[in-house]
Amino acid sequence: MSSEISPSSAVDPTGPSAQASLLPDLFDGLRRWPDVEAENLYAADAADRLILDTCAAAIPGQPGTAPWPQSIAIIGDHYGALALGALALGSTQVRVHTDSLTARRAIEANLNRLLPQAAGHLSFHPLAEVAEQAATILLALPRGLDVLGEQVAAVAAVAGPGAKLFAGGRIKHMSRGMNEVLSAHFTHLDVSLARQKSRVLTASIPRDEQPDSNVPATATHQVRNTAFTLVAGAGTFGAARLDPGTRLLLENLPDLSTHDTLIDLACGNGSIGIFAALQYPSLRVDASDHSASAVASTLAAAQRNDLGQRISAVQDDALSRLPAQSATLITLNPPFHIGNTVTADIAFKLIDDAARVLAPGGTLLCVFNSHLRYRSELARRIGPTTQLARDKTFTVTSSTRAQ
Repeated sequence: MSSEISPSSAVDPTGPSAQASLLPDLFDGLRRWPDVEAENLYAADAADRLILDTCAAAIPGQPGTAPWPQSIAIIGDHYGALALGALALGSTQVRVHTDSLTARRAIEANLNRLLPQAAGHLSFHPLAEVAEQAATILLALPRGLDVLGEQVAAVAAVAGPGAKLFAGGRIKHMSRGMNEVLSAHFTHLDVSLARQKSRVLTASIPRDEQPDSNVPATATHQVRNTAFTLVAGAGTFGAARLDPGTRLLLENLPDLSTHDTLIDLACGNGSIGIFAALQYPSLRVDASDHSASAVASTLAAAQRNDLGQRISAVQDDALSRLPAQSATLITLNPPFHIGNTVTADIAFKLIDDAARVLAPGGTLLCVFNSHLRYRSELARRIGPTTQLARDKTFTVTSSTRAQ
């Protein structure tokens, strides 16, 4: 049986079947790959379905006769549920912004596998451009209010005058603060009834006067008598703060004078690479993160600290751009969640790719929440591992790639 699914304009988005579930075959066929896959991790959820259903029900006209929007903008789609759902319902121009390169690759993989005939109708855009003159915008609610504020401000600045934004999520991850953020940028706000523990906030008509933005944020920090300034967008992990785990790593950074290049994996706001480059004037830093916001923040911080000539940063899925056994030094402060799901799998994916890229005898410097007990996994996946520092929350280790 073919896994390809045909778009159908015959779907009645306001009918009873749509209210129960939109396009079940499409959602069941979605995969998270190349992101981490596990039994408790899903490529689509009830919030995705409710966003599409709520948008369909809001289309003016007689039920069953009004067309699904031909053009639609989508922000924060994780694996393609919203983008492919819109295509299957009849959209011919789907503009997508996702901060994560891994999410983009997952959306592309699902599109090529499930709706290859619609591949020419989907495109990816920066946040500032994705909703330009858009009338309909779908948004998967992010974890933080600051990220939502950045996204909504970008939409309201460029969307059409009568634009409607359908922002949905799981109720346990939503707050009244989200209503306030949307209301600050849009004239009207409607809150859907709950369905399958999900809800949608519908914001319409961008306000003529928009609130001032506090993005990007800046902050100056000092570690071991070295001061440096971070510059970060809201979508960057930690924003411009120096998180306690990274500070512990920097305070206990070993001698790096024998290395030419530091690979800063999952660089976030760039704090590790910035500090190391300031400490070692001959060191070059090759940073990467799956997040476009993190990459932009690292590059901005490099410029702010006069390190633009020695620090590069690119989007990457782990270290896929680098050949095996090509690095002598990698630093890593791995995330412990994917979206709203707490899991060690993402850390192990990054550690395994570090093992691939490290040359024999190469070093991985890692910091992690002590209760996660990664040391045995680092020893198994990388090689001999020693503890450099530990406090009540975090542990810093040095692992040497086995010969």
